[in-house]
Amino acid sequence: MSEMLVVQSKVKEFAKQSDVNVGSDFSEGLSKMVEEAITKAVNRSKANGRKTLRSYDL
Repeated sequence: MSEMLVVQSKVKEFAKQSDVNVGSDFSEGLSKMVEEAITKAVNRSKANGRKTLRSYDL
């Protein structure tokens, strides 16, 4: 796996608002999902001839 793309303390803080805990593997899994979403957005952007990622690429 590449580097962590999410801020673990922010993930825990957000989860705490819903009165739940965050397991040790959750942030790593979330980071992997973010990485996959970015990769898909990059591919879509390039397929449309753009070098700028936009929200609609997600």
